[in-house]
Amino acid sequence: MSKLPKIIWSKIDEAPALATYSLLPIVNAFTQAAGVEVVEKDISLAGRVLAAMGLAEDELTKLGDVVLEEDGNIIKLPNISASVGQLKDCIAELQGQGYDIPNYPENPTNADEEAIQAKYGVCLGSAVNPVLREGNSDRRAAKAVKRFAQNNPHRLRDFAENSGAYVAHMGGKGDFFAHEKSVTLDKDQKVTIALNGKELTSIDALAGEVLDGTFMSISALRAFYKQTIADAKEKGLIWSLHLKATMMKISDPIMFGHAFEIFFEDVFAKYADTFAELGVNPNMGMSDLEKKIAGHAKEAEIKADFQAVVDSDAPKLAMVDSDKGQTNFNASNDVIIDASMPVVVREGGKQWDRTGAAGETVAVVPDSTYAMFHEEMVADCVKNGQYDVSTMGTMQNIGLMAQKAEEYGSHPTTFELAEAGTVTVTGEDGVLMSFECEAGDIWRLARTKDIPIRDWVRLTVERTRLEGIPAVFWLDENRAHDAELIKKVNEYLKDYDTDGLDIQFMKVTDATRFTNARVREGKNTIAVTGNVLRDHLTDMYPILELGTSAKMLSIVPLIAGGGLYETGAGGSAPKHVDQFLAEGHLRWDSLGEILALAESLRFIGQKHDDAKLQALTEALDVANNGYLDNNKEPGRKVGQPDNKASHFFVAQYWADALAKGDNAELAEKFAPVAAALKDNEAKIMEELLAVEGKAQDVGGYFHPNDELAAKAMRPSATLNAIIDAI
Repeated sequence: MSKLPKIIWSKIDEAPALATYSLLPIVNAFTQAAGVEVVEKDISLAGRVLAAMGLAEDELTKLGDVVLEEDGNIIKLPNISASVGQLKDCIAELQGQGYDIPNYPENPTNADEEAIQAKYGVCLGSAVNPVLREGNSDRRAAKAVKRFAQNNPHRLRDFAENSGAYVAHMGGKGDFFAHEKSVTLDKDQKVTIALNGKELTSIDALAGEVLDGTFMSISALRAFYKQTIADAKEKGLIWSLHLKATMMKISDPIMFGHAFEIFFEDVFAKYADTFAELGVNPNMGMSDLEKKIAGHAKEAEIKADFQAVVDSDAPKLAMVDSDKGQTNFNASNDVIIDASMPVVVREGGKQWDRTGAAGETVAVVPDSTYAMFHEEMVADCVKNGQYDVSTMGTMQNIGLMAQKAEEYGSHPTTFELAEAGTVTVTGEDGVLMSFECEAGDIWRLARTKDIPIRDWVRLTVERTRLEGIPAVFWLDENRAHDAELIKKVNEYLKDYDTDGLDIQFMKVTDATRFTNARVREGKNTIAVTGNVLRDHLTDMYPILELGTSAKMLSIVPLIAGGGLYETGAGGSAPKHVDQFLAEGHLRWDSLGEILALAESLRFIGQKHDDAKLQALTEALDVANNGYLDNNKEPGRKVGQPDNKASHFFVAQYWADALAKGDNAELAEKFAPVAAALKDNEAKIMEELLAVEGKAQDVGGYFHPNDELAAKAMRPSATLNAIIDAI
């Protein structure tokens, strides 16, 4: 082995974790031949739970140090951003496997339970990304991927003529957008947040940092929900709620809970005493409610009353799974806006009702800050028709996300207010902001540090010059936070040569219209956005353009000099696991991981001149093109080649490219490998397909048994022997 840096491959959750059992042995067999070792580090939900309880190494904290190193190099697969329900299920599974860990106390009654809740709390929501994202985001489709999508267009369903589908939001009436205030600090200082003079928390803020304070009026939110439900009933539309409770783990479950209560208002009123007695929390959704009422004398009656509302079609309620009878309110983490809203657009403005029938929907996105993007996406298709995948241009994204930027880093400073009164944000020289709120309102403070903003501008100028296309900062001078950023961006742009570059500023609605008009003309555009819009855009456009966001390049050039390479999108991962456990068929597409590996190797090559590494990387590029050109992505149905077969073909194409390459040492090493993989293709495929249609036991959902999972994901003895002998 040479002294080339290691690549860290994250061990995570669900479908991409299962795929790793098949893919990583292949990856290591090839990369070690060029002196690069790929090592796995466990940052799965189960791994983090065990670490929180002192029963495993805290690999996430260690990786938090790696991203601060000059040569830090991490490939990060999609991980679970756990809801309380998922956390409790994970704990139960680990207890069943013999781990001595306590239950999660939802409502702690003493100091010991409060301490346990605090330990587990670090595993909730977006616990991984804020630690690892010490850089801003560069997301785009690889040219080969885009070309393949245009040549092999997936289906987008047409919008009906005079479609009634639309997005409803609060329009700046009582929402986070309406109440936002923002300041830029002139010096380092302690900042204290208080309610009626009682401290809620404090932070050590930095000079140049932008602080935003805002709140969601719960009375306005509940009135908004009632109005949209009435509108959906009147217009005959399916009512659907779209939030992101996984990332916004404090605010969005609360907003979800209020919607649940409003939609089933009569049921919650009728059983108020029973629900209070059983500790029912609407923020947890119907699945948790059913667990709480299980065995109660009124269980059947309560379920019947809920079902009567669903069956009434007044209005129809969107379903998560019609076959299982699971509604939009099953659990707060079931409907994740950046995955669910692209489906609404893809399906022609429709979602599914309790019968499994698709119908036009009113998509309810309460806060107008980002709802304006989704509103315009749907309105554009209602007006202009569905996109043409074979000709549409592409959206690239430069996202401001380093160092827990903006709302995604606001969990420690988000509060459901226990009483009405004044929230103050006080710095060294006095009150910076103040807000008059009601009891139950959701108040939050978000932070955006100066160094990430400077890096965001640098990355934008760099990518704009490389691509030669317009770049648009999605910033609205009428939004308090954006107004502060506009001042900073204009100042930092002066540090660069921008002659000949087309760099513009637009509010969200205008930026969406500008981008969409270019997309329809087959033109490409760079969207330069904040953290939340980064998430929404880099699922919406790729799902329309490519059929999935899992095929996007997601590169995070770390501020310290290293690289973080994110792969795929985990929104569909749970359903993939269900299918695999039932049928032995894993339809997860690992192309995102393989593309990320190529970029990771390329990054090492930029810093270390190594002939074998260069040959390995170039051969992987050839393999990726072969994967696409020969359409080797996994089939969706049992009996078709699945994820394991895709990995085999990547190995075959990679070995063949090395055997035909210019590096004599690697050519000699991989020529017999290439021959063996080609000569044994029929036998290997037979062995891989032999397990199709058979149920699989991997020992756990959150914490699989490594031996069982490896056996299930490496069923071809012939392939294993060839790979393991490299």
